[in-house]
Amino acid sequence: MSSPKLFSPGPIDVSPETFAAMSRTMIGHRGSEFEALYASLQPGLQAIFGTSRPVFLSTSSAWGVMEGALRNLARKKVLCLCCGAFSDKWLDVAKKCGYEADSVQVEWGQQIDPEAVRAKLSEGGFDTVTFIHSETSTGVLSDLAAVSKVVKSFPDTMLIVDTVSSLSTVPVDMDANGIDVMLAGVQKALALPPGLCVFAVSEAGMERVKGTPNRGYYFDFVEFAKNAAANNTPSTPAISILYGLQYILGEIEKEGLETRFARHAKTNAMIHAWGAKHGFEHFAPEGYRSTALTCFKTPEGFDLSAFIKNLKTKHNFLINGGYGKIKGTTFRISNMGNETEATMQELIDAMDDVLG
Repeated sequence: MSSPKLFSPGPIDVSPETFAAMSRTMIGHRGSEFEALYASLQPGLQAIFGTSRPVFLSTSSAWGVMEGALRNLARKKVLCLCCGAFSDKWLDVAKKCGYEADSVQVEWGQQIDPEAVRAKLSEGGFDTVTFIHSETSTGVLSDLAAVSKVVKSFPDTMLIVDTVSSLSTVPVDMDANGIDVMLAGVQKALALPPGLCVFAVSEAGMERVKGTPNRGYYFDFVEFAKNAAANNTPSTPAISILYGLQYILGEIEKEGLETRFARHAKTNAMIHAWGAKHGFEHFAPEGYRSTALTCFKTPEGFDLSAFIKNLKTKHNFLINGGYGKIKGTTFRISNMGNETEATMQELIDAMDDVLG
């Protein structure tokens, strides 16, 4: 049997057309062909980001830029907004980087409260805030605009936003929200293999970066900006993935961003309806649910392991159980990337069959 089709929260299914685009002949990364490739990506990335700023390309996971953003922007005290495994980990990373770090901590499955952020920042001393828009571990989508508005009401406080599982599924509007660093890995909603992080830095963010010592080299944002001006990258890029990204951006342009957002909302609603039909409760609260994936609570007595195994064995589809401390008590189903109402219906029919 071939490898299962992934309906997991990432990496997700990569289309044959994307793989075909990635198989183009290799080119050197310090010549005009690569510069043309790099330049061709900018309009589409800027449209998805909602920014006029250059969008940088990092051959790394998103975590590389998440840590790099701290090393570039943070001066002394970092506030991490924590509502799940990955936002909690960012707090740990900040401490391991040597910063004084504190958190606004909510129960997993709850959204970040903008007023709690305001209260914490009012204590003073914070120069940088980290925020995960769509917490993939819990399926929670916090209010980006409201949180951004609060953070930007505190002068000289930098806002770093992870949009790993929200970029291209809902509007993110980097410039309108005053975000200083926005980043995403491409293996989620952009439906590419892992290995590339796309990110952008505000003008104010770049000014902060220039005065930050000990930035290192690989994730030095000044180096990214300097090379981007010449349509290039500081270090050897993942050229094959960039060919795939070029293809995906072309597909997004043909579909249109608003249509893409609407498609994700429809396919997400289909999974919600399936869950309601079978009595599965959402882990995330109403009004704060990701449109890229759904996290359900595992009912008492439900054999989740057997459900996932049988779905894979009988239908060659793969969904994921919970992550971190909610492993076993939750499960997650992705609808992001290239999925359509037709492909989601195939999954729903298969899950119904397994449930009997």
